[in-house]
Amino acid sequence: MEPYKEITLKGVYGTRRIWIDGKELLPKKSQKLINHSPDGFNWGYAGSGPAQLALAILLKVSGDKKIALSNYQPFKQIVIARLPCRDFEEKIDVSAYVLPGTLKL
Repeated sequence: MEPYKEITLKGVYGTRRIWIDGKELLPKKSQKLINHSPDGFNWGYAGSGPAQLALAILLKVSGDKKIALSNYQPFKQIVIARLPCRDFEEKIDVSAYVLPGTLKL
């Protein structure tokens, strides 16, 4: 997937399932890099499930392990931890986290 500015992220809280632009995101690929959460994804706080979700999103969107690993913790804190602890569908600007040289903390 090519990096782009905005994604539509949908989450179902009861099952912890996530979709990016209508395609389900699974944790397996991100868990091979770092297994924060064997149980999968979560959001709405800054724990292990949200860390797994942040890593998986940036890995999928950037297609680059180094970018994903470098930026997923700030992405977790700034974006994933602030998602509501319920079902949601939101447009999220990921450009600062996936385009080289754009993340400024």
